Amino acid sequence: MSWFINENELRYDFIRSSGPGGQNVNKVSTAVQLRFNIKNSPSLPGEVKTKLIAIAGNKVTTDGTLIIEASRYRSQLKNRQDARNRLNAMIDLASRKEKKRKKSRVPETVNQKRLQNKKRKSEIKKMRGKISPD
Repeated sequence: MSWFINENELRYDFIRSSGPGGQNVNKVSTAVQLRFNIKNSPSLPGEVKTKLIAIAGNKVTTDGTLIIEASRYRSQLKNRQDARNRLNAMIDLASRKEKKRKKSRVPETVNQKRLQNKKRKSEIKKMRGKISPD
């Protein structure tokens, strides 16, 4: 299920990118830090918030703010879209329902075969004992 998050719940900070890129990296703030306060968001239900915090891991601060850094592209607009897409992907992952596992039964023939193999191995090991002089 997809959730709608209002734009005023998100805060974008533009920072300088790290790594290679020449003079462009040193002059232009193209990297984006998207901040989303999970705990105070009215858009998400409680269980999705809990799962989202668990999925995000160390990207969440102690006060419940998720920080996503995007510096893949050389333009602010593309990095902003990238950060928003990553947030949406995390929320989609957190909102999925886990499938309940159905217990499977071991077929009787498989169990019988296992017991026969055990018995055969046991007989082989019994024959390895000392031979009596009789």
